Amino acid sequence: MRVSVTDAKAQLTELVRRAEAGDEVILTRHGQPAVRLVPLQPRPTARSRRALMEAVQASAAAKATAGPTAARSQDFLYADDGMPE
Repeated sequence: MRVSVTDAKAQLTELVRRAEAGDEVILTRHGQPAVRLVPLQPRPTARSRRALMEAVQASAAAKATAGPTAARSQDFLYADDGMPE
């Protein structure tokens, strides 16, 4: 749906309702698209963010494999003095 900015002033509440319902509302200026009204995504709560982080950590722990640490993984590339071989 395209509406001029001038016309949108009189029906802003209705346009916001339509955008929240999922309709694409584009405001035009001199016939050219200027603005698109879109609904905001709800902000995640602290509880949902914590649950997501715990799920990611559990998934990473399940995928981890035993092996050398990152500090030791490339030692073979360097001599005892720390210079590349």
